[in-house]
Amino acid sequence: MKEIGAIITSYRKMAHMSQIELADRLQKDGIDVSSKSVSAWETGRNEISARVFLHVCRILQIPDCLEEYFGSNPNNPLAMLNDEGKQKALAYIDMLIHPVSYVKETNVIPLSAPADSSSMIRLRLYDARVSAGHGDFLDSDYYTTIEVPSKDAKGADFAVTISGDSMEPLFHDHEMVFVHRQETLDDGEIGIFSLNDNAYIKKLKNGSDGTFLISLNQRYDPIPVHPGRDAFRIFGKVCRAFR
Repeated sequence: MKEIGAIITSYRKMAHMSQIELADRLQKDGIDVSSKSVSAWETGRNEISARVFLHVCRILQIPDCLEEYFGSNPNNPLAMLNDEGKQKALAYIDMLIHPVSYVKETNVIPLSAPADSSSMIRLRLYDARVSAGHGDFLDSDYYTTIEVPSKDAKGADFAVTISGDSMEPLFHDHEMVFVHRQETLDDGEIGIFSLNDNAYIKKLKNGSDGTFLISLNQRYDPIPVHPGRDAFRIFGKVCRAFR
């Protein structure tokens, strides 16, 4: 059995979040806590309530708190798998959610019926879900070739699917976006990024106070980029969403 404090510490560090930042996020959820409270939970000096712990699980994206605490959860079939097995299972679930995933490149799937073939272009739709996937997806073979109307994907080089609501109201969960591949972006432009091996769709803020990845949904805090310390890469500029 793993201590709850150790669970919080582990996931907080994986999220690159300080105790102060976690307390701030909880305060935005209407929970009046301080960084001292977070420290007390992690060291075991105080016991966290079930209600607050559920908020922590959501903020830190703890997928199965029962498995983390007890070491297993018989009601969760993923709990019986190792990390590689979980990734394969999640990839299959993603396939069920997105009907064009894991289709062979030779079987190109049109997203709409074109008037003629010259009005369509082919793009790679990568399986990684940005804001949830790994930041090395462009170097992988996990993609599907799709056909899309050229008028919709003008200037695009590839496509990805969004995970989460951090870019609402402009971009939505499970929505596909077209991306123009480029290694630099201007301040204020929306792009696809890799930061410490995690993939994001965010707006770039690059000013005298530093570099940040900004969410359009104000419930999410800016993510700082530390030059020389963080592994940071720009994949491209978001052209538009396919609706």
